[in-house]
Amino acid sequence: KFIAIAGVILPLTPRDQVIPGLDLTPYKFWMAVVAVSAISYASYLLKKFVFPEAGLFLTGVLGGLYSSTATTFSLAGKTKTANYPPGLTASAILIATAMMYLRILALAFLFNAPLGKKLLLPFLALSLVMAAISIFFYFQNRDKEAKHGEPITENQPNPLEFRTALLFAFLFVFFAALTHYVLQFYGSSGLSALSFIVGVTDIDPFLLGLFQGKQAFAEHLVVMATIQATISNNFLKAVYGVALGATAIRRYLWIGFGAVIALSFIILILI
Repeated sequence: KFIAIAGVILPLTPRDQVIPGLDLTPYKFWMAVVAVSAISYASYLLKKFVFPEAGLFLTGVLGGLYSSTATTFSLAGKTKTANYPPGLTASAILIATAMMYLRILALAFLFNAPLGKKLLLPFLALSLVMAAISIFFYFQNRDKEAKHGEPITENQPNPLEFRTALLFAFLFVFFAALTHYVLQFYGSSGLSALSFIVGVTDIDPFLLGLFQGKQAFAEHLVVMATIQATISNNFLKAVYGVALGATAIRRYLWIGFGAVIALSFIILILI
């Protein structure tokens, strides 16, 4: 399937603009599909074939490359339905978000290296802080929660289902067009508001539209929009985890996500 997506469909996609005035071509949005699918598929293969019996922490690492939101949604619920240990599960959820920052960095460098350089220090700082909190919770709870062994987590769904790729392509086009018209009519304040709003969805299509676009505004606004999108996405994951998870997991999630959200706002003030 990946060969079909990357080796067959991509070379055949046209490079002409589909919407006048909008820097968007079928080749660009399918290239975005290929890039995200490649990272997700690598995570899927590692989990299925290399680490089929991965514990919670490694599942969080691989899940963050796949989708930190989906990982949060899945693991938090298991603390109620399958009695997953709350401290170790929280550690896995938080390390998934640490990996999210590295995934976004990789995509930024792939599509817009100058932008990637501007995001490098902020996102490394955010990733390291979240990873440090996650590792602290892991060692704090490992001995008392893993007495009977960690649960073996389920495999991720295959990210190369064609309808998944089509949905991503649709969202990419939708957010690229929406961003274009928001900027046209509302300027930078509109982009700022939009970046917070899209955090309640899959942020990758929105961010890749920003990374690939020939923007008519300052590059630092793209950096700010990227950080703002991760802020609202992290808040959403905290709410997901608290709502779906056992009572004992809530403290860990509020501390972890609260710290990284606070640091994100500090970075926004400083840049």
